[in-house]
Amino acid sequence: MTTQSRRGFLADVGRGALVATVGSQLAMDMGLTEAVAESAGDRLTFGSLEPLVSLLQETPVDRLMPVLVGKLNQGTALGDLVSAAAFANARTFGGEDYVGFHTMMALAPAYHMSKELPENRRALPVLKVLYRNTNRIQEFGGPSKEVLHKVYPVHIPEGIPYGVQLRDAVRSKNIDNAENTFAAIATGKPEDMFNNVLYAVQDNTEVHRTVLPYRSWDLLGLIGREQAGTLLRQAVRYCVKSERDWQHTAEMDRPRVVLPRLMDEYKLVGRSEFGAREADDSWIDRTSKAIFEATPEHAAEIAATALAEGFAPASIGEAVALAANQLILRDIGRVGNQIQPGKPLGSVHGDSIGVHACDSANAWRNMAAVSNTRNTAACLILGAYQVALDRVQRGGDFLNKTPHPRPEDLETVRASDPESLLKALDESIRANDQFRACAVVHKLGETGGDAAKVFRLLLGFAVSEDGALHAEKYYRTVREEFSTTRPSFRWRQLTALARVTASEYGKTAAGYSEACSLLKV
Repeated sequence: MTTQSRRGFLADVGRGALVATVGSQLAMDMGLTEAVAESAGDRLTFGSLEPLVSLLQETPVDRLMPVLVGKLNQGTALGDLVSAAAFANARTFGGEDYVGFHTMMALAPAYHMSKELPENRRALPVLKVLYRNTNRIQEFGGPSKEVLHKVYPVHIPEGIPYGVQLRDAVRSKNIDNAENTFAAIATGKPEDMFNNVLYAVQDNTEVHRTVLPYRSWDLLGLIGREQAGTLLRQAVRYCVKSERDWQHTAEMDRPRVVLPRLMDEYKLVGRSEFGAREADDSWIDRTSKAIFEATPEHAAEIAATALAEGFAPASIGEAVALAANQLILRDIGRVGNQIQPGKPLGSVHGDSIGVHACDSANAWRNMAAVSNTRNTAACLILGAYQVALDRVQRGGDFLNKTPHPRPEDLETVRASDPESLLKALDESIRANDQFRACAVVHKLGETGGDAAKVFRLLLGFAVSEDGALHAEKYYRTVREEFSTTRPSFRWRQLTALARVTASEYGKTAAGYSEACSLLKV
């Protein structure tokens, strides 16, 4: 974090001296310099990637795929296309458009997915998301409607933690106040920016407020740490928009009471580190069930107690993620007014309670792993709180539902050898048979099946299907959770992915078929 003397310096000197202090590249990214060209005004620009950024904003969507494939054939790196798309998205939407921020959250997962594919198919998940990105940018109004512009820092008081000041600026519901405050504190390391933004994020456990900062952070390894401010600004703006748009009931704002109480009661503030106490399978299973069945406040207390007792944060995160997984395995699917185009009766893909809960738990768990000790504790406490809240708010009798696969579905799986089971899984997905897909994957796990082959099959559908804005993100969530969950429980994550994949099958993503044709795959 920036020192207080530097903060005073920021208040007392002109912008030119500040640029010299923080460096020209970071200053440009945060809007602390004049535009690179006089005509640019307050428009954000992105150096050598600017031509690609503009191309992704301005190319008519019906000509986009040939242009992008042409770029790849000419040697443009796939990672550069993803980076340019992230900048085009951020500059256009600023974290405020529903389809826009969902597309931003799909970029890093799509790029990770590309690495799992054969060379000739590697571009497919990225091209799919880039098509969605450009299409929405043009629906939104293109460059003339850009939301992010250069922003200038304000003086911030001495002696108050930066994160608290940013959180209070967000609570003021004034976007300029929040952005200018962020500009004033965003002159240090990306890790410090991230930790300060989390203070505002933690005011509420709504899914997009949770996942957007994590998926933005996940892009930094690709787009460059110097662009942290550009991406994290979106989370700041999203939080302000949420403050303005939501009805602030006592229930909605309850995390603002619960979190500080538990942090104080369990003496979790000011620690230099947390414990590394080993959790055995029994503890993980027992704790995940307790979190799933608890009231939101009690679930939060379960996480706080575990931290105070010295359990490793990773073990607590594992229990939270497994609790969220139950919301997919027990969901009855969409009914009544939850049915929408592309989200039929009984479906569990897209913005279902289970997918949202798993993506949120994954985000809290990953943010806890890369933040300071204060935020490690806060993220785990709120992760547990959110799982229980999701169960309560969704309604339905989750606690008395048997998770899939159920005995009657397991009885339908006659195959026993791995190849026959994989074939049965493919058939179940194409028949939209969620329950049989769960049963097949469960049996594969039970009989020592090859998880890599199951992922490979499910990846193909995550790439080809629309997924109602969530296919890439949720596939990546399960990939991450499977790799960090102990063998005793990790196949539960794959079982849930099989169910969601069977639910979403049948609506091919826009741009996918054209991309396949152009890539000759």
